[in-house]
Amino acid sequence: MSTHTRPTTALVPPVEETRYEEELARGLVAADEEAFAAIYRRWGSLVHTMAARSLGDAHEADDVTQQVFIGAWRGRHGFRPERGPLGAWLVGITRRKIVDALAARTRRLSLADSAAQGTAPAGPAPGAPDEVLDRVLVVQALSRLPHAQREVLCMAFYEDLTQAQIAERTGVPLGTVKSHARRGLHRLRRVIEQGRATDAAA
Repeated sequence: MSTHTRPTTALVPPVEETRYEEELARGLVAADEEAFAAIYRRWGSLVHTMAARSLGDAHEADDVTQQVFIGAWRGRHGFRPERGPLGAWLVGITRRKIVDALAARTRRLSLADSAAQGTAPAGPAPGAPDEVLDRVLVVQALSRLPHAQREVLCMAFYEDLTQAQIAERTGVPLGTVKSHARRGLHRLRRVIEQGRATDAAA
């Protein structure tokens, strides 16, 4: 049996989970392709979800997911476990790749618009980098929320549903939906502010 097969129990003890991630990290640094395949199975869906929610395009999300894991493989010697766990390292790569994809999209749209109008391409809008960063931070912050709060806010943000519509779809009382939304927004704001501070420091 593979040494990189994840435990199949429904609830994996935190210590065992940490050891498993550390094993995968060592395998990655050692260029173990089997470990890398396990890493992809473990974090691929998270990376794709982050990209899809930020970009709003499944094909672009596929490209970003591929770029993230190619980048992780090529940059595996740059992983430093003392700086944080492997999952956080992959999320950091994902954020950078999403920003790159959004910037590339902006350039393509600018070139297409300029070609249509017969003018020189305009430079990026002054607020564009901040807007891109905010979108990435929102996705990352949503992933940290409790499931109920994340579900309510995702329906509101990405499906443009009202709280009453969310209550009707989920079968959750309207008062509970409002409570989840209020608490989720509070946590979201706090996480985003922390993310901005961290990026500013970096």
